[in-house]
Amino acid sequence: MYFFTKASPTPLTLKLALSYIGLGFLSAADNLMYAYAYAYLPASTASLLASTVLIFSAIFGYFIVNNKINLSTINSIVVITAAMIIIALDSDSDRFSYITDTQYALGFMWDILGSALHGLIFALSELVFIKLLEGRSFHVVLEQQVAVSFFAFVFTTIGVIVNEDFHGMSAEAKRFIGGESTYYMVIIWGVITFQLGVLGSTAVLYLSSTVLAGVLNSIRVPLTSIAAVILMNDPMSGFKILSLFVTFWGFACYIYASYPVSHVSSSSSSC
Repeated sequence: MYFFTKASPTPLTLKLALSYIGLGFLSAADNLMYAYAYAYLPASTASLLASTVLIFSAIFGYFIVNNKINLSTINSIVVITAAMIIIALDSDSDRFSYITDTQYALGFMWDILGSALHGLIFALSELVFIKLLEGRSFHVVLEQQVAVSFFAFVFTTIGVIVNEDFHGMSAEAKRFIGGESTYYMVIIWGVITFQLGVLGSTAVLYLSSTVLAGVLNSIRVPLTSIAAVILMNDPMSGFKILSLFVTFWGFACYIYASYPVSHVSSSSSSC
C-alpha cells in the first residue's frame, strides 16, 4: 500500500493505539452479540432487527461527532422503529420449534444491543478520523481497518480459547450437512466478505459521515431477508413482509430527502 501510494505510515501515538484497542474490543463484543442473535433468531428476522443500526448511528453521530439530524432522519427513525414493533408483535410466527421463549427474547435483545454498539463504533471511528487522523491521506482507512480488526481478532481468540470453543468447532464441522470442507469454506468466505464490508464502512466514515455509514449498512436488510427465505427456507409471514416494506420505505425516505439529485439541496425535506 505504501509503495503504490507513496504515503508514509501514520505515527502510532499512545492515543491512536488506545483508540484502535478500544475499537477492537467493541468490535469483538459487537460480533458476539450478533452471533447470539443469529443463533436464536431466523436470519431474515435478525437482519430486519439489525436495521436499527441506522437509528443508533444517527443518535451517536449527532452527540459524538455533531452529524446533522433533519426531518428525513427523524422520519426514518420513526418508520424503522415501527417496523421493529411489527416484528415483535408477530414473534410467534417465525420462531424455530427448538427455540424457547427466553432464547427468542434474548436473540431479540442481543440484536438490538449489537446494532446500538455498531452505531457507537461508527461514531467513534469517525471521531478518530476527525481528532487523530485529520489531514492524512486515504491510506489511513486501511490502517484503521487492519489495526482494529487485528485487536478484535485477538480479543475474540482469547474468548474462544478460554471457553474451549475450538473443540466445539471441530465437532460442529463434522456434523455440518455439507461436510467439513464446506464448513471451513463458509468460514473463510465469511471472513473475506466481512472484511470487505468493514473496509467499505470505514471508507464511508472517512469520506462522509456516521449516518451515511448506518444507512448503507442497513441497505443490506432487504437482500439478506430475501436470500434467507430463498436459500435457508426461513419463515416469512405477512407481518414480516410488511415489516420489510416499511423498513425499505424508511431507507428510501432518508436517501431521497438527504441526497438531492439537483443543485438545490433538499436535506430539510421529508417523505
